[in-house]
Amino acid sequence: MGTAGKPVWLRKKFSPLGRIPTRQILGEANLHTVCEEACCPNLGECFSKGVATFLILGKTCTRNCHFCAVEHGCPDTPDPKEPQGVALAVKKMGLSYVVITSVTRDDLADGGASVFAQTIRSLQTVDQNIKIEVLIPDFKGQRDPLAEVLRANPTILGHNMETVSRLYPLVRLQADYQRSLDLIKESKKINPQIWVKSGIMLGLGETVDEVTDLLHDLKKNDCDFITIGQYLQPRLDLLPVARYVPPEEFEAYRLKGIEMGFKAVASGPFIRSSYNALELFETRNADQ
Repeated sequence: MGTAGKPVWLRKKFSPLGRIPTRQILGEANLHTVCEEACCPNLGECFSKGVATFLILGKTCTRNCHFCAVEHGCPDTPDPKEPQGVALAVKKMGLSYVVITSVTRDDLADGGASVFAQTIRSLQTVDQNIKIEVLIPDFKGQRDPLAEVLRANPTILGHNMETVSRLYPLVRLQADYQRSLDLIKESKKINPQIWVKSGIMLGLGETVDEVTDLLHDLKKNDCDFITIGQYLQPRLDLLPVARYVPPEEFEAYRLKGIEMGFKAVASGPFIRSSYNALELFETRNADQ
């Protein structure tokens, strides 16, 4: 989409010249990134820095959320070589912190949890000191798949709430607000040592009170880190933007989150759950 209708704070341009090495490594390994599949506005910046968020379990999602540009339909069988391929690509890219996410795979009995676990262990085999953040689907609320991912011992377990409770039927028709909160709570029960992270979007029609309630719900359910960003319509057939939230409101939510006791908060128009993930993690470290 063009930038003509966007406010000045959302007009962002980056040279594509630095993307080539990152794309080449990913292409050689036949890997996907959520950066490309979800039409992330930060793609140019991140690829130029040599970082990317890996999208495992293929690129076709079994759900059809009305905000997301990722392809939906009937996915292929997971590639057994994918976990090792991610690990080798990360080694080539020289990453010390890696973010792994996936499409939702409701067609698989474990929702793809075993592939998450294999990918984490493959990365740990390549580099025992690597920090690994996984951004997982809800696994239909099943505890065993969640526990399998956590047993692989990622550094951070992420699951995005995306929006406020009232908007779930519009934005995330096949998801459930309470089920996602329960997953976050259960993660801490299973392994209290693993940090838990969530992300939300603004600009879909939510109110300030609803966002505040969501932040309180996340804090009550033991979420450690929170990211807050602006929803941008990635395709014309997806939900339109209800409102462009100005930077000062994002800053007010950041301060509110700190006041509530979150260990780290990233809030701004271009913030995404995996954007500058290492910096957010290090912010938490610096505050300890």
